Amino acid sequence: MGRTRENKATVIADLKELLSEAQLGMVIDYQGLSVAEITELRNRLRPSGAICKVTKNTLMEQAITGDEAWEPMTNFLKGSSAFVLVKDDVGSAVRAYQSFKKDTKKTEFRGGVMQGQALNEDQVKAIADLPSKEELIGQVAGAINSIATKLAVGVNEVPTSIGRGINDIPNSLGRVMAAMAAREQENG
Repeated sequence: MGRTRENKATVIADLKELLSEAQLGMVIDYQGLSVAEITELRNRLRPSGAICKVTKNTLMEQAITGDEAWEPMTNFLKGSSAFVLVKDDVGSAVRAYQSFKKDTKKTEFRGGVMQGQALNEDQVKAIADLPSKEELIGQVAGAINSIATKLAVGVNEVPTSIGRGINDIPNSLGRVMAAMAAREQENG
């Protein structure tokens, strides 16, 4: 029994909603994967906030038609397609897929779409190699902390330097007096 028109409209609406929340969409060929393997892929993707959606290319095409951010995906809609839609951690999701692909050797990456740009596998891997959001936050926090530390050390150094200068005055006066006395003895 085929899908009804209402059922198709519901699927398309669901796809549009998923796409509206996604940062990256990857199209993979899932031919040859068992249900257990697709489930394993979904389980690997879940911690990164990504989902793997298996749907007909025609339904996905209807969902992306008119949406400039996702229209480049039409280039990859052929054969048995599964769609990895990444909401949160792009790097983690791509690494999870790459690991799954390496372990099963049954899936093929067709292409990706991010911010209206069609991406090949190398470009998607390059995105995955970027630091995660948490790592970037840590780097920024470290940089801010180092600036504050350097500022505190610099501010602290001013009174310390003044104190050293004040402490050095009696020694300097003593050296000056000794030099003047020595000069008077030479002259006198």
